[in-house]
Amino acid sequence: MTERQRKPVKAYANQAFLNSKDARALRILAEYLEPRSRFERSHLDDTIVFMGSARTLPREQAEEALRKAESGGGNVDSARAALKMSAYYEAARELAFRLTQWSKNLDQKERRFVVCTGGGPGIMEAANRGAAEARGMSVGLTISIENEQFGNKYVTRELSVHFHYFFMRKFWFAYLAKAVIVFPGGFGTLDELFELLTLTQTRRMKKPMPIVLFGTEYWRQVVDFDALVRHGTIDAQDVGLMHRTDSLDDAYDWVVQQLAEHALGRPGAML
Repeated sequence: MTERQRKPVKAYANQAFLNSKDARALRILAEYLEPRSRFERSHLDDTIVFMGSARTLPREQAEEALRKAESGGGNVDSARAALKMSAYYEAARELAFRLTQWSKNLDQKERRFVVCTGGGPGIMEAANRGAAEARGMSVGLTISIENEQFGNKYVTRELSVHFHYFFMRKFWFAYLAKAVIVFPGGFGTLDELFELLTLTQTRRMKKPMPIVLFGTEYWRQVVDFDALVRHGTIDAQDVGLMHRTDSLDDAYDWVVQQLAEHALGRPGAML
């Protein structure tokens, strides 16, 4: 076929253009519009976001890893630490299960307070798993990174959204969230937590945002919020932006109370 006979390509079908730097704005916009379309089709108004480490193992897997390590197949100290941390996997799983059961009884038409995670392993898998065990839907917002680790089979298929841009992924975490539960995690968890705290502290986020820090020993060691108060870099009242607990019952009761008071009558995104 000659140049003159070749069928012209429309701009929106031109893959070379769409993947170029000149079309970056279109790709960013697509990561807003395409998830919104999915959420609207699923009648999903708001979420409860679970955050935490992708490295946290289920208890059974951690116990097996420790048995192998003690038999000479690995680092015993690391395996024992992983087993201790697995308690958070089981806690996230149970808490997501209970919140999903509660939310399913609220509205048969609109899906209220759906569990949402980063769609990966660890704490994310635990929360999606708990929601699935309660026969509820759940969201997974995965991100394209060099060492991709997904394999989270518990995310509802039509609510598994894959992102290229971190900031668009974090937008969707915040936009529909009516509560956030943060389990022990690393850089990514800390980044997401502090962005939400900043939005809340500066009142750029207008809606109430209940934030639970689960695991008081971990958070006391990793982030000394009281030291920030002593040094005058935050106000004492800013510490009250978070509810810190080790209790499943306390976390469940507090989140349900906050949602009942501030969000039940206000479905949909509020920023």
